[in-house]
Amino acid sequence: MTDANIEAVLFDWGGTLATWHDIDLHDTWRAVTTVLDAPRAEELAARLVAAEGSIWRRSRDEHRSSTLEEVCVLAEVVLSAEALAEYERQWDPHTELEPDAIDTLRALRERGLKVGVLSNTIWSRRRHEAIFARDGVLELLDGAVYTSEIAHTKPHPEAFLAAMGAVGVRDPSRCLFVGDRLFDDVWGAQNVGMRAAHLPHSAIPLEQIGHTEGTPEATIQRLAELPALIDTWNNRAA
Repeated sequence: MTDANIEAVLFDWGGTLATWHDIDLHDTWRAVTTVLDAPRAEELAARLVAAEGSIWRRSRDEHRSSTLEEVCVLAEVVLSAEALAEYERQWDPHTELEPDAIDTLRALRERGLKVGVLSNTIWSRRRHEAIFARDGVLELLDGAVYTSEIAHTKPHPEAFLAAMGAVGVRDPSRCLFVGDRLFDDVWGAQNVGMRAAHLPHSAIPLEQIGHTEGTPEATIQRLAELPALIDTWNNRAA
């Protein structure tokens, strides 16, 4: 392990800052397409599920990003304003924070650490920032990178480098990445020289598990363990 002090903590979002939920993607899209075109709801939902599956497989295998708009183009479906509102309504219950997330972010900032987010997502910055503002997270972030805005997804090095740039840190050895996935988050972060902490609470779908599992420098059961962990590392480095 490097002796460098940790200066920035970068978080995955879904399954890390936000609580992991098992979601039936077909049911979610079926609710949306019922609003869009009820007689064809089943057909349209199946096309959207297939399109979304294809872009997540591409993310896993080629580390190329996508957007909700691309999913719709691939499925040949145009969402109306009402259908998009239903999509967001369907997902809202699955965006809730881990109970100790806010206190943990505050504790990290009180220590003078930079705090950021790097999320593999098809959602827009507007959508994420609305969620973060709702929950009091937005004001606690020094920067955020949403892969819907860049070319690559985790575990591609460029995604992690973009997150470092967003919080203004140049040295990866001074960054800790916290995530729930051993491939995307742990292995990816370590490949650019970051340390990684694993929060092993998520039931990652088999089709989303990559070819390699990283071995984290730390495994935590709650986000609230992070400040003391970083204190231990930084005191050792002092």
